[in-house]
Amino acid sequence: MASTTIQARFSYTQLLEVNRNSYQITTANSLTWSRAVSPDRLLSAVYHSSQLIGVGGGVKPVITCNAGAANLAPGTPIRATSIMVIGATGTLGRQVVRRALDEGYDVRCLVRPRPAPADFLRDWGATVVNGDLTKPETIPATLVGVHTIIDCATGRPEEPIKTVDWEGKVALIQCAKAMGIQKYVFFSIHNCDKHPEVPLMEIKYCTEKFLKDSGINHVVIRLCGFMQGLIGQYAVPILEEKSVWGTDAPTRIAYMDTQDIARLTFIALRSEKVNGKLLTFAGPRAWTTQEVITLCERLAGQDANVTTVPVSVLKFTKQLTRCFEWTNDVADRLAFSEILTSDTVFSVPMNETYQLLGVDQKDIITLEKYLQDYFTNILKKLKDLKAQSKQSDFYI
Repeated sequence: MASTTIQARFSYTQLLEVNRNSYQITTANSLTWSRAVSPDRLLSAVYHSSQLIGVGGGVKPVITCNAGAANLAPGTPIRATSIMVIGATGTLGRQVVRRALDEGYDVRCLVRPRPAPADFLRDWGATVVNGDLTKPETIPATLVGVHTIIDCATGRPEEPIKTVDWEGKVALIQCAKAMGIQKYVFFSIHNCDKHPEVPLMEIKYCTEKFLKDSGINHVVIRLCGFMQGLIGQYAVPILEEKSVWGTDAPTRIAYMDTQDIARLTFIALRSEKVNGKLLTFAGPRAWTTQEVITLCERLAGQDANVTTVPVSVLKFTKQLTRCFEWTNDVADRLAFSEILTSDTVFSVPMNETYQLLGVDQKDIITLEKYLQDYFTNILKKLKDLKAQSKQSDFYI
């Protein structure tokens, strides 16, 4: 059987080799992932990491996922409406769950065990199962009876970027292949293939390639930015008369409402024309940080107390944190400062995508309309609260 070798960039990866029978990744941090795929879809995945390989030759047990015993018995077909949402408690994930439930899907959510359970997902009608991408042995059982995975997950700010976004995703894709998952929807970042100097973007790009090479029927959706993130970053501080942090960067981002992203995702999920494709979702217009702040000031009816952080300071901080092993994770996240100085525009023309999905551009909410609705609602509530307070003072 002929084989093909592919060399791929990856900031953590020294060598990426792919052929039809084996796949191995070796990283500078002694991370290795190996798999073997046989024609009958029986996949055996073995995971090694620097935590599993003991120093001085001692080797701890490795994790093995074998799908041979996991196949459902004949006569129990999996319904196409059975989906698993990864990252269901996040900004995008919860909108995907709501949309799926509204459209009649049987939704299962993979959630890490936590002191405060994700009860709101159950209240909506979803099934919540405990699992952790950082613990691959917890994944296979959660995928039994699942037709489609929608992967919205990313690591928490306090975690090393590669723990969830690389090691965890590799484990998930391997398990999905072993368990016979029929479709995998993966959310990535726009232009991730053009910025290998940013660890998260490079990881996203390599995960796209890994998913493609796995042979799973899939759709990759690259995103530019979420409108919801602007509320806490700019709108709320302006209303509370607190400092708004910004940069002097010229970078422009076409923010999109996560409800629109979820709606387009399920249109893509149902379309056979989209299978195996790479899509990019972008909002109607790309905005700089200063333009967003100015828009919020106008809608709020008050000036913002803006504290501008020069991009040069962010770059210096990133270089400084690289000097210490315990601050490497901080440096990885500050690597986005490289993009801020590159005049990058996180946007793409959406006409072909709208045509492919059968969507009217007029149905996509603009940032002006999104923020206008927010400020109108919140200012009305503040006005009502102020009126109630005055009424209470009168009766007192």
